[in-house]
Amino acid sequence: MSELTIVIGNKNYSSWSLRGWLAAKHTGLPLSEVKIDLYTPSSKAALLKHSPTGLVPLLKDGKTRVWDSLAIIDYCARLAPTKVWWPEDNKAYAFARSISAEMHSGFFALRNHAPMNLRARHKGLTLAPAVADDVTRIEALWLEARQTFGGEGSFLFGDFSAADMMYAPVVIRFDSYGMEVSDTARAYMNAVMDHPLMVKWREAAARETAVIDAGELPEGATQLG
Repeated sequence: MSELTIVIGNKNYSSWSLRGWLAAKHTGLPLSEVKIDLYTPSSKAALLKHSPTGLVPLLKDGKTRVWDSLAIIDYCARLAPTKVWWPEDNKAYAFARSISAEMHSGFFALRNHAPMNLRARHKGLTLAPAVADDVTRIEALWLEARQTFGGEGSFLFGDFSAADMMYAPVVIRFDSYGMEVSDTARAYMNAVMDHPLMVKWREAAARETAVIDAGELPEGATQLG
């Protein structure tokens, strides 16, 4: 098998890159990275050399190209079937797959108004109703997963899984923007942030110096949304 290559954007800002990178690293297979700074005059041309969509992430496996984070997760699950990806139990699988798809296609208010930014540290922000609704819905999903399927593990379905990969950037958002959540949700967030792969990502992000205006709140902002 050829070495995998993951094409990603800035680690401080690129939420979809994080999901694809976590999946690729979770396989345990040899992996190289190509990082392309986003939102620069040369970004699109550089991305199109790798990805047919001009977006990140993209996974290369020899001549095979896989784009879109959820597709990368599913492909990686085929490459490393002995790793934990989705729960075995049908009811748990149905819930895990559904909440991952909901993350993939929804929560636009949170994603638009609270961009992933590992350097950001905000407290006391007022949430616009649409953002607050997203936060409430996400926390409810986390609590249901933990209480119904979490068992003795620390993650949504016990062991670290594809569902946690999908929600990892949301954990960062909740942490960066000082979202007030229950003790159960906070414990889950801590588990995600302390996962070894997340620690590696965070350390690399901390070494970046690029500032992307689209990923920063306006100076003096007091509200999300």
